[in-house]
This record gives sequence, C-alpha cells and structure tokens, in this order.
Amino acid sequence: MGPVPAPIDSVDEQILAELTRDGRQSVTALAQRVHISRAHAYARINRLQQDGVITRYSAVVDPVRAGLRSSAYVTLKLRQHGWREVRETLAKIPEVYHVSLVGGNFDVLLLVRARDNLDLRRVVFDHIQPLPAVLDTQTFVIFEDADTR
Repeated sequence: MGPVPAPIDSVDEQILAELTRDGRQSVTALAQRVHISRAHAYARINRLQQDGVITRYSAVVDPVRAGLRSSAYVTLKLRQHGWREVRETLAKIPEVYHVSLVGGNFDVLLLVRARDNLDLRRVVFDHIQPLPAVLDTQTFVIFEDADTR
C-alpha cells in the first residue's frame, strides 16, 4: 500500500469544485477564483493528481446532441463471484458508459447510451444478457437527463 494521501482541506475542495465546473480553465484563472497564487495552485493540483484524487480530465458530452437518443439504467443480478469477469467484459462494450457494483436487490447498475431504442435493445439482448455470470436484467429507460453539475 502506498503513502497515505494528504487530507483534503477547504482549498482543495474549492480547486476540485472549480475543475469539476470547468476542467479546461487555466491554472491562473483557477488560482484567481480560489484566491491563491498560481504556483500554489499548480502544487495543489499536482498533489491531488499524485494522490489519485484527480484521476483524469474529460469532456461532458450531451448524449442526445452526440446522436445517442436512447439511454437506460440497466440492473444486473449476477452469479456469486461473477463481478470481476462481468466488469471486464462490460468495460469493453462501447455503449456502456458507467458500471457500478451496488448493494440491494441487484448487484450491478449500468448506464447504457445508444443511438435509438433498437440499438439499446441490441446492446441489452445481444451483449449484456448472454454473459454467463448474468442471471437477470432490468432496463429502466431514461426519458430526460438533468445535469446537476
């Protein structure tokens, strides 16, 4: 196990909030918004990256405008000890945008985005349901996304 990461303080929280809001802003702009020097902002961001708090930078894409007009949450019930195998396989399906191991009435929650309902059906029926570790699926179609961040 590696070194213990430094605790997150209020300045780190402000930096994380700013980067979550706009990951493309310059370090100078971020430093001004957080009221710290540019050098201090660089050092903080580097530490947050080295500690694994910031794991990557990405763009937030509107799925409908990107041609993905059908989205659903799909729940999976798995055979015992099937998680690792399923996780690796699901990560290779381009339409699967998020995979979570959860507790409750099902084992896995997926966010699936597809071109249309026929494409969504194809992903669920042809790629997810046939997996050997999958015992059951339920599909919850998303009528509207509300981005809260």
